[in-house]
Amino acid sequence: MEQHLYEPVHEEFRALCREFLAREAVPHHERWEREGIVDRDVWRKAGEAGLLGMDVPVEYGGGGQDDFRFNAVLVEEMIAAGTTGLGFALHNDIVAPYLTDLTTEEQRKRWLPGFCSGDLVTAIAMSEPGAGSDLAGVRTTAVRDGDSYVLNGQKTFITNGHLADLVIVVAKTAPDQGAHGVSLFAVERDTPGFTRGRRLAKVGLKASDTAELFFEDCRVPAANLLGTENHGFYHLMANLPRERLSIAVAAVAASERILELGLDYARTRQAFGRPIGRFQHNRFLLAELATEVTIARTFVNHCVGELNAGRLSPVDAAMAKWWATELQNKVADRCVQLHGGYGYMLEYPVAKAWLDSRVQTIYGGTTEIMKEIISRGLDL
Repeated sequence: MEQHLYEPVHEEFRALCREFLAREAVPHHERWEREGIVDRDVWRKAGEAGLLGMDVPVEYGGGGQDDFRFNAVLVEEMIAAGTTGLGFALHNDIVAPYLTDLTTEEQRKRWLPGFCSGDLVTAIAMSEPGAGSDLAGVRTTAVRDGDSYVLNGQKTFITNGHLADLVIVVAKTAPDQGAHGVSLFAVERDTPGFTRGRRLAKVGLKASDTAELFFEDCRVPAANLLGTENHGFYHLMANLPRERLSIAVAAVAASERILELGLDYARTRQAFGRPIGRFQHNRFLLAELATEVTIARTFVNHCVGELNAGRLSPVDAAMAKWWATELQNKVADRCVQLHGGYGYMLEYPVAKAWLDSRVQTIYGGTTEIMKEIISRGLDL
């Protein structure tokens, strides 16, 4: 497996990301957490810095870098900086392929320049109050009416839900065909019948705006259909491996950061006249975590290389997502315990990391769904 994933150009980009986050995000993040949303201006500044749409073709305002390593570097640096409220990964890693691969030339010209400049923030709306991973259970409908589709339904747990100017909505266009009657629509801000509910109060990731979305006789132009009608299931399945790998990249980066917090504390915290890291239990615990994090990093880096080569399989993506996110929760839990009472205090970064970690095994497909995907590849 490839150990040295990044080249000098990626490390130059890393330095750019690090400097940007230190200047434009870190000083504001505590306030963003209190307010439950980041400043809109940080998106435009990220666009100016070249942190949005890195793999979007240059003619539409993007970086023209068909290389997921740039995306991974940005995710790693956001995690390292503790700026978990920024929805850039959703925008760059998850939504971008829909807007580059499924769009017409007219749609690309209409949406991609703003996507890259930060003037157009995006989201994807799949989950509903009664449907998550089960696309057959989606109840939002889209009925063709002349040169429009009329959408009715509700979505929930939508990241960037309040900030988004363009939301990719999963809706049933052929309800009698189950998951194979699903289509994708780009719903723009201020479309009549499209409203946003409250920002949801979450356990962690508090600066990330997560909202309910409502569609009531929402008339969307037929020109906003993404891809082919009734082929939404196939479009989603094609892009889910990349989404899951993005989550795995964040999980490994978070595991590394939390482990470092644990190591620093173990080296400096004194008990019974010596650093707590010198007690066998703690030494062995940290040795175990360091080994597992290293193994996870190796496999996730391998998967990034496979994605770049166009070979990342749904099974490998599911393995990476399952293992890395479960490991993130394990590392966070063990390092909170290592910190003792201080680990339960939010002034200590390990406590916030523990809260932010919990959702990782849920969104993008739960651990249970990942195991189902993996088991299907075992020819049982």
